[in-house]
Amino acid sequence: MTRPPVSASSKLQNRLSGACWLWPILLIALCLLLAVSPAAAHEIRPAALELTEQAEGTVAVIWKQPVLSGRKLRMRPVLPAQCAPPEQTQQEFTGTATIESWQTACRLDRGEVRIEGLEQTLTDVFVRLKFADGREQTRVLRPASTAFSLDAQTSDSPASAYLRIGAEHMLFGWDHLLFVLGLLLLTPVRRIFWVVTAFTAGHSLTLAITALGLFRLPSEPVELLIALSIFFLAVEVVRKRSGKTSLTIRQPWIVAAAFGLLHGLGFAGALADIGLPKGQEIWALLLFNLGVEIGQILFVATILAGYWLIGRLPVDRQIWLTRPALYLVGSLGAYYTLTRILV
Repeated sequence: MTRPPVSASSKLQNRLSGACWLWPILLIALCLLLAVSPAAAHEIRPAALELTEQAEGTVAVIWKQPVLSGRKLRMRPVLPAQCAPPEQTQQEFTGTATIESWQTACRLDRGEVRIEGLEQTLTDVFVRLKFADGREQTRVLRPASTAFSLDAQTSDSPASAYLRIGAEHMLFGWDHLLFVLGLLLLTPVRRIFWVVTAFTAGHSLTLAITALGLFRLPSEPVELLIALSIFFLAVEVVRKRSGKTSLTIRQPWIVAAAFGLLHGLGFAGALADIGLPKGQEIWALLLFNLGVEIGQILFVATILAGYWLIGRLPVDRQIWLTRPALYLVGSLGAYYTLTRILV
């Protein structure tokens, strides 16, 4: 008896379907990699350097550095060569950051400011310059750009840098991205806009309230609850795929808005690390929040585009997109929850 010929697309689909067992192995390897490098797994928080020029020819320095997984990153600010070494340094530990302050005989009219060791990290440094004549400037230093010249003038508003910082915090914040991915897995495509809007409303509210100093919670329980929210979404997606239902499954916008309040506290933690420019608090807050939304929109658009493109291929979209994404959200949600309990 002659077997019917197998088309090329059927062969491709069979081969890809037979390889789906690789996904759990790849995700376990990812979790192990993050366990070895906790700084990479942690949500990236910027450091902050503030240089205030005083009338008597001195500069007041405040250096705020995040503590990741209980460890301080090995980086330090290097001021221009004409600046004298500090005679005395004051140090403070807030639980999530170390703050060092000192004064030095110096002027901010020439030379280079550099962050030593920044190139070996995954974080950014927000630099605010306050001149004796009342002018302010801002810079954002990154691992690929660790220094700037004081001779190079800029016309940027002190608040303008907050737009990019907000977008980067969203795009490089694993926990926030995982939560949004969980929402996309739980929500039918026709309702995604409303669910993401509910999440936006929730985190925008608590971000504003916290950043303006009206309310604050310790960072440790907030980060733990954010991790639990990711794992909770993964469980709800599994329940939905097994034919069960719940309030979260029927009305995902409710859980999006509720947990959005928590994630807003997380965004506010990053904003607190660099502070708000005096006299431009509302403007900087709006730009930071707009940056977060731009990052969120880019992420959602990328996921939906990938979902559409895979749907055009002769493969099972459930196997090659939905299932790996669910493994990712569930595995890393559990991993982050355990690390934030145990660390």
